[in-house]
Amino acid sequence: MNAHDILIYLFLTAVLGGGAAIMMGRNFATNWRSTAQVVLASIGLAMGVRFLHFALFEQPLLTLPGFLLDATVVILFALLGHRWRRTEQMTSQYYWLYERTGPLSWRKTTMSAEIA
Repeated sequence: MNAHDILIYLFLTAVLGGGAAIMMGRNFATNWRSTAQVVLASIGLAMGVRFLHFALFEQPLLTLPGFLLDATVVILFALLGHRWRRTEQMTSQYYWLYERTGPLSWRKTTMSAEIA
């Protein structure tokens, strides 16, 4: 694999596919969809990214290592976007129950723990 192939991979899979995956994951979280649905949709998106590799840069279409690598990156980005948005939802819509502990996590507020 030469430097040109690495740049193509980074652009198509990480930038385009990853950006689309983050937006997809956030959309799924906004509509209260499960992480299993995010993973299934990500597999379809990874197929599209693989097709772009084939159609634009004449890379092999039906290659298992290439697809698995694309799918792994797309799924990770989609799950990141899903969790990021879910954290925003839980801490803004249920602010009396949960407080943000990081960009991807939340916990019960100290006031709700005292009440319960």
